[in-house]
Amino acid sequence: MLTRQLILKKTGQFLLHLLFWVAVLFFYTNFFGVDNATYKDTLEFSLFLMPITIATTYVATYKLIPDYLITKQYWLFILYSSYTFIISLYLLFVSIFFSLIYISNFEYADMNPLTKNALFIMTAVYLIVIVVSAFKLLKLNLKQASKTNALETKILDTQLKLKEQELNYLKMQIHPHFLFNTLNTMYGFALKKADQTPDMILKLSNLLDYLLYQAEKPFVLLSEEIDHVKDYIDLEKMRFNDTLQVNFKINVTSETARIAPMLLLPFIENSFKHGSIIDGKLTINIKLIADSNSIDFRIQNSNSESNISQQGIGLDNIKKRLELLYANQYHLYIKNQDEIFSVQLQLNTGKHD
Repeated sequence: MLTRQLILKKTGQFLLHLLFWVAVLFFYTNFFGVDNATYKDTLEFSLFLMPITIATTYVATYKLIPDYLITKQYWLFILYSSYTFIISLYLLFVSIFFSLIYISNFEYADMNPLTKNALFIMTAVYLIVIVVSAFKLLKLNLKQASKTNALETKILDTQLKLKEQELNYLKMQIHPHFLFNTLNTMYGFALKKADQTPDMILKLSNLLDYLLYQAEKPFVLLSEEIDHVKDYIDLEKMRFNDTLQVNFKINVTSETARIAPMLLLPFIENSFKHGSIIDGKLTINIKLIADSNSIDFRIQNSNSESNISQQGIGLDNIKKRLELLYANQYHLYIKNQDEIFSVQLQLNTGKHD
């Protein structure tokens, strides 16, 4: 089947080339057929020019252009083009002598007027060569552009898959880290047989549902992320009891605002994990302002001077996720001074709605 298709393709190309050269022969016959020239003499002269034209054209289009010009070997292209021009020019002058000897029987006065003029003959032949070469060059450029576009698309697809794999890897790192802290808290309550344990299990169930199903989505509603932030804070309040003071202020003016899942939770988790109890309290202040195009998230926690850094796996992963998901669309500010550790995240979410 493949051989048959190849034969049909080659046959079609041959017929197309044959049709083109018949048209060129017709052009030559009319181009040189002036004054007293007979159609028979003009046709014979045109037929003699055809091998020269065909050979020069095919050398230019199948050797010089693809092998030297397209590959940017310009000196070799100029050198071999010069050789081709000299040889073809020699053969053109032979055609003039052919017209004098064979067609006009050595009678210069009986020669076709245009066949006496080397400039007209060169114009006719090289016009065909130039036109076909220009078409070939255009075809090769379009083919190369198509290959380049296909390669760029393949590279972009590969990069996208790599980004997706990296994002999944970062999420896998976040989930165990988050669950370890939550389960550790629940374990402590279970040991004490606290009344809050069932409520804690329910909130953890909601969080697990979010982790297993919603976190696989590229983006979720900001309201969903906020609900699960609240569940996490409630879980931590049960663990810290009276040693925790959380102020959470929310001002969201858009119900359709979207955000990457598990983007805010690690910041809050980091504050609980690395924050310091000062004067009997771990103080955490959270502020979230959002509209349809932007999100401004700020969080502060009390931090002792001995706790120099709060940079954990959670914040490192978040920085990588931000670069992958919100490249050039976010600003992250982290400060650790005066017993306060603060983070401010500004997101441009307009392109991700």
